[in-house]
Amino acid sequence: MPTALAVTALIGALAAAIWAVTSLRGRQRIATETQRATYQVLHAAGLAAEPLRGGLTPSSAAKASKLLRPLVGSTGLALIEHGTVLALDGDGDHHAAQFTIAAQRAVEGDRATVLRTDELPCELLDCPVRGAVIVPVSSTGALVAVTDQHPAPGLVQAALETGRWVSAQLALAELDASRERLARAEVRALRAQISPHFIYNALTAIASFVRTDPDRARELLEEFAEFTRYSFRAHGEFTTLAEELRSIDRYLTIERARFGDRLQVRLRIAPEVLPVTLPFLCLQPLVENAVRHGLSRKPGVGNLHIEAEDAGAECHITVEDDGVGMDPEVIGPTLAHSDDDGQHVGLANVDERLRAAFGDQFGLVVETGIDAGTRVILRIPKFHPKVRVT
Repeated sequence: MPTALAVTALIGALAAAIWAVTSLRGRQRIATETQRATYQVLHAAGLAAEPLRGGLTPSSAAKASKLLRPLVGSTGLALIEHGTVLALDGDGDHHAAQFTIAAQRAVEGDRATVLRTDELPCELLDCPVRGAVIVPVSSTGALVAVTDQHPAPGLVQAALETGRWVSAQLALAELDASRERLARAEVRALRAQISPHFIYNALTAIASFVRTDPDRARELLEEFAEFTRYSFRAHGEFTTLAEELRSIDRYLTIERARFGDRLQVRLRIAPEVLPVTLPFLCLQPLVENAVRHGLSRKPGVGNLHIEAEDAGAECHITVEDDGVGMDPEVIGPTLAHSDDDGQHVGLANVDERLRAAFGDQFGLVVETGIDAGTRVILRIPKFHPKVRVT
């Protein structure tokens, strides 16, 4: 039989083991309750932001309302746009018409509205809706938080803050859409700026071969047709480096027909960067500037060098000529503000579109001097989450 002393020692050992395990588990806790709650709120908000950044549509509203309702703590949550309930998660479907009318008043007055039971008459005896908080989120839309109790101050404040957050996401969506529209407008402006010069010169060059070398004229006409088809395509703000270089090759084929041996071109392209995505008509203006404003004004032979190299997470592209160059003091203001000089509009346009697509650190770098040629350097990230060829 074990002695009392041995039993006491055994109990003490078990107690010490239990304390050690409990203490270890306490130290190994990943997060506190507050930290978990913070993570859950931020995680849900991040998930809801994704559909809202595409604008308020039935699809985005359905996804967002399901994620936002638990954050607000309401029994139902609706998103309304242009007098229509786009989505409603939880209770309150049969009050949609009342919510829509109240939302219109809230949007017109640009202030939140609280609806109580007497303002939500209902024929259902077991109707769970006892109130709602309506918050404008845009000039045409509103968020509705539905409750099965009297709207408490906590619910009102939660709905207000969530409404402000939704409004910010929709404003960012509109900003993204505006930037896309601006980018498309800039491409159209760039086409209008470069195309008349090139079309006139190309047709003149082709005409000069019609009688003396019909086969050469036919070949140049085909290259011209392919070049213009690419330049005036109606879809896509982005293209691949391979496609852009293919179009540039057609352009240079026609220009070499004009200049003959006076125009010497050298390309050095790393094969691994050919799939890199970049803004449509990004290199073409740089090459045309080099030929039209740098080399065409230089007596004798002019050299054009185009290089694209792999630089880890980036692709570095250089367009360099040994032409007449430019005044360096003119380039800085030119890239900051487009002017009416045909030599510079293309540079400013490309610089702005690069920065809009990839960030300010990816603008053009121009090295030049009078009678010293010009080198234009582009840095393109190999991968960017919002840039893709369509």
